Amino acid sequence: MRKGFKACIALVAMAWAASDATAAEFQRNIMTGGASGTYIQIGRDIAALGKTCGQTLNVVESAGSLENFVGVRNRRNTQFGIVQSDVLEYLKTFEANDPDVQQAVRGVRIMFPLYNEEVHILARKDIASVKDLANHKIAVGKKDSGTFLTSSLILDILQVKGGERLPLNPDEALPKLLSGEIDAFFYVAGAPAPLFRNENIDPAKFHLLPITEAPLLATYTPSKIEAGTYSFLDKPIDLIAVKAALMTYDYDVKRNAYQRDSCKTVSDFSNLILNNLDTLSRTGHPKWKTVDLTALPPGWQVGVCVKAGMALDYKPSCTTPATTTNSNDGNEEYLNLLKQRLKQQ
Repeated sequence: MRKGFKACIALVAMAWAASDATAAEFQRNIMTGGASGTYIQIGRDIAALGKTCGQTLNVVESAGSLENFVGVRNRRNTQFGIVQSDVLEYLKTFEANDPDVQQAVRGVRIMFPLYNEEVHILARKDIASVKDLANHKIAVGKKDSGTFLTSSLILDILQVKGGERLPLNPDEALPKLLSGEIDAFFYVAGAPAPLFRNENIDPAKFHLLPITEAPLLATYTPSKIEAGTYSFLDKPIDLIAVKAALMTYDYDVKRNAYQRDSCKTVSDFSNLILNNLDTLSRTGHPKWKTVDLTALPPGWQVGVCVKAGMALDYKPSCTTPATTTNSNDGNEEYLNLLKQRLKQQ
């Protein structure tokens, strides 16, 4: 598992290095996830916020968390990426004694913690539990996705063996499940995930598996998806969740113009998000309502460019007036609390 994860890091990093060798024009990008996922909607909400300030933020589709993490580290013009907390925890666990992991995480910083992402396992109705996935054909996510890491850890922790694990993303997996080519698939996404709005998911044939096993509850956060969240879900289901986090890079403003521009971008968007949480909660994806900016993943430092944007007197560089719902005065108590938490790292 660890060897395969490191290989994914290396391959994604090399791909970005090759594709960005000739990149010159400065851009702002956020790496998200697949077209039907929650990440891409969160990215679009942040991009819309930037638009109120006259700043263009490109929302980039990706395979998910690992690709996003490596993109923030290595891909030019990529200031932001959304990453699962268990990916961060996995990297942090092996960082101290592994030079390859040390290189992969160097310079990557937390921007803001976001929301809990539910672990969805959509399966045939005759499969009753996660352990019953043994000896079945299961889609576990692309190898550079957070879903792949989470599904692999869950299956290994519960010692679910046999069968076949297929590296398919959820968009590919759903039609294969509906046609009977596979028996179940994993998808880590904040509910409600648009993928599961598919009207072809027959509740008489398919259901979400409950995830309540004690070994998993020791590692992951207990969660629940309420009845009616999806058309095929007629009763609440208990499962587990991981935290999504917005990651960035610790740019050095003394190094060159690109680093200065990127740091300014990070500061600007840190300020815009912090001062517009009410707007995001009201008009963005429902998961914005659950965001707690003080719930920092353990062991990860907040970037200096992020901290600069949190200053009470910071003003983002807007070509059009920024629309904010909260004044700095109204945020002073909250900002002080957040800064206090950051100093504890």
